[in-house]
Amino acid sequence: MNGRDFTGLRERLEREAAKRDDPSELSLDRPDPLLVAREQKDDRAVLLCALFGYGNAGKIVELLQSFDFSLLDMEEGAIRRELDAYYRFQSREDIIQIFLTLRRLGRGGMEELFMEGYGRRRRVIEGVFSLIRHFESLNPFESRGYRFLIGRVPSDGRPRSTYKRWMMFLRWMVRQGALDLGRWRMVERADLIIPLDTHTFHTGRRLGLLRRRTYDWKAAVELTEALKKFSPEDPVKYDFALYRLGQEKGEI
Repeated sequence: MNGRDFTGLRERLEREAAKRDDPSELSLDRPDPLLVAREQKDDRAVLLCALFGYGNAGKIVELLQSFDFSLLDMEEGAIRRELDAYYRFQSREDIIQIFLTLRRLGRGGMEELFMEGYGRRRRVIEGVFSLIRHFESLNPFESRGYRFLIGRVPSDGRPRSTYKRWMMFLRWMVRQGALDLGRWRMVERADLIIPLDTHTFHTGRRLGLLRRRTYDWKAAVELTEALKKFSPEDPVKYDFALYRLGQEKGEI
């Protein structure tokens, strides 16, 4: 981008981000898992809202609203008796198992576990890997649906997938605004990586912010670096605007 294009695009993105940072963006008519996550006081419940955040937005919200998040504090037998849901790749047993894992985790402490990985080199993906490893230590259960939820730590430590749902959780927990929760104070907004889904991927390419053609971790990092030219201290503030624009096929 030349200087003129850079300035114009930055101004348009700033306007769009400011317009979208409004609770009216979240409703049953404009569903998003954050609609349910904002009602939760427990970080574990917020994480569940993010981990199930794939597929049709309306179906996601319907599923999340059916969950009794208080089960996270109940005996494991109650979780098995009360949970009777499935969703796309997740069987009933997969959903029971993620509740069991987070029940064993207990309230509080998730940010500290994240910091064990993130704090070394201030790379958020290493904080995510720290949490995934801890989840594995709490629950050895393995299935395709369960593994899809929590993700996998690559053997060489190099991420390949976008880890979109984890990055979305971090955006909610670290950023402060009219939509995001801003509960985690030890993580820097400047270190966040954009939660790259197909909408933001295609919008980023359409705007000339992203050249990479492969939908993967490198693309998420590339788009984040491009957005840092507009806002070095908070590049992910444009995420929800880019997502909505892609979802609506809007023009900016």
